[in-house]
Amino acid sequence: MKTYIKNLFFLPALIAGLGLIPADRVTAQTFTTLTIIRSAANVILLWPTNATGFTLQSTTNLVSTAVWTAVVPGPIAVNGNNTVTNPISGTQQFYRLSQPAIPSGMALIPAGSFTMGDTLDGESDATPTVSVTVSAFYMDVNLVSSNQWQSVYYWATNHGYGFVNAGSGKVANHPVQTVDWYDTVKWCNARSQQAGKTPVYYMDAGWTQVYTNGETTNLFANWTASGYRLPTEAEWEKAARGGLSGQRFPWGNTISESQANYYGATNSYSYDLGPNGYNAAFTNGVPPYTSPVGYFAPNGYGLYDMAGNVWEWCWDWYGTPYAGGSDPRGPASGSLRVLRGGNWNSSANYTRCASRYGYNPNNASSSVGFRCVRGL
Repeated sequence: MKTYIKNLFFLPALIAGLGLIPADRVTAQTFTTLTIIRSAANVILLWPTNATGFTLQSTTNLVSTAVWTAVVPGPIAVNGNNTVTNPISGTQQFYRLSQPAIPSGMALIPAGSFTMGDTLDGESDATPTVSVTVSAFYMDVNLVSSNQWQSVYYWATNHGYGFVNAGSGKVANHPVQTVDWYDTVKWCNARSQQAGKTPVYYMDAGWTQVYTNGETTNLFANWTASGYRLPTEAEWEKAARGGLSGQRFPWGNTISESQANYYGATNSYSYDLGPNGYNAAFTNGVPPYTSPVGYFAPNGYGLYDMAGNVWEWCWDWYGTPYAGGSDPRGPASGSLRVLRGGNWNSSANYTRCASRYGYNPNNASSSVGFRCVRGL
């Protein structure tokens, strides 16, 4: 548990009857702001609702062994702020916002609403646009590498798991590819169990039989489980945009081979600055022409390769138009699963944040990989 002390408020009994809070008793820091307002009988504490994952805690002293406890009742959202009203008791209180440490190798994707799709080019996969709201989650900053895949794969195959494809990678630090959708879902469960977390995917609605073998469409997801899973399509696009709005790519409206690993076609797309053809940095005559994970600059959330390198499997069945709403998880059934992000062999239009592609979940290709997410 990593704790960020954002504000401290000191309320000794000596000033309980005064209508002022001494300025030197309130200290704000930069990550988020805890605002403290004193009324006649209460202390009102506020912080932004978009500052996700925080718990308000209090203690009566600041010695090294002080016990911090969660303030109850919990916050109520009022005008964009989490609001807690704490009666003045006559005893000094110190307050802080506490947030769990972000898991190693992952980034926090904040909760919020965004416009899914765009109207920039009239592409059918980007329209109509819809408003989507997603809860906060953690996402791998990198694509699952060949080395990472193998580490979990070996554990899994020694603990009752069976995969159709063993997975492939050009070298250890390149993304794993040649894995179908079912392989990646089982791998997510194995990664969860190896790490001591509750798996997400099951063979039954009661979540008693962990999905470890076979390829079946009759799967059930426990969305509240602590383990690793594939992102939903909405989560993927929210993460890919990196906090930007209405842009083609995770960094802006044009793309070049200094920003992503894709196939340049400057005569076909005005926003493709090229150069043409495969990215020369990774073309050695032996396909696939993947690139090392984390090679290019990250987006605003600290995520790498959200455009190009390899396609990324998502949870959703492919369906049009996209439904939108709060934490959408796609159609209840279908024949194709969603791929996002484009790849080393695809042109710039497929690497757009809004680009959607349906793919047979049984297919394993040298241009398809994945990354994992976790709930908070």
